[in-house]
Amino acid sequence: MSISTTAAPPVSPAKPISPADYRPALVNVGTIVWLASELMFFSGLFAAYLTLRAATPVWPPFHDVVDPKTVGVATVVLVLSSGTMQLAVREVHRNNLAGFRVWLAFTWALGAIFEFMQVVDYATRNFSLQQSAYSGAFYLLTGIHFLHVLGGLAAMVFMYLRSLNPRIRFGGHRSAPHVEMLSYYWHFVDVVWVALYAMIFLLPSTK
Repeated sequence: MSISTTAAPPVSPAKPISPADYRPALVNVGTIVWLASELMFFSGLFAAYLTLRAATPVWPPFHDVVDPKTVGVATVVLVLSSGTMQLAVREVHRNNLAGFRVWLAFTWALGAIFEFMQVVDYATRNFSLQQSAYSGAFYLLTGIHFLHVLGGLAAMVFMYLRSLNPRIRFGGHRSAPHVEMLSYYWHFVDVVWVALYAMIFLLPSTK
């Protein structure tokens, strides 16, 4: 009686894990480090404003009318733009360039509306930049944020034009880190403005 033996199938060697497959994109890491430095920069400006406020008997001076409702509408517009930006990131991951362009255009429009409303708010102020420490702090904080939003809008235009270039393989995981970098920046700008709005327009006046 013979016993037949069946040879076991050959075991394929395990595929080595490449650290590059799990390494975050350098552009994302660099953006996070840069935004951390921006956070420290704005924290210093916030501290300077609060110090001036604490050392001034009447705040705000010059009988400045702080209208939280009007600026609150602009704040809601900017916060909504964070949602549309995240939808644009989702469409890039899906390699849906048409959807990405639509949501990026919505984000740009909301950001432009916010900038216009901030210019209108500047036009209603009854003090100039050089008038006092209060006016200087007000325009410095809101003005620097205004420039950050303007830079984000310019970056959106660049990213939109980049997606139209047929020589660039835009979409999917290849372009996702660059769009995510832009979304990190835009979310950061939104969060900073919410903090600015609460500090300048919602804190009760001192008399």
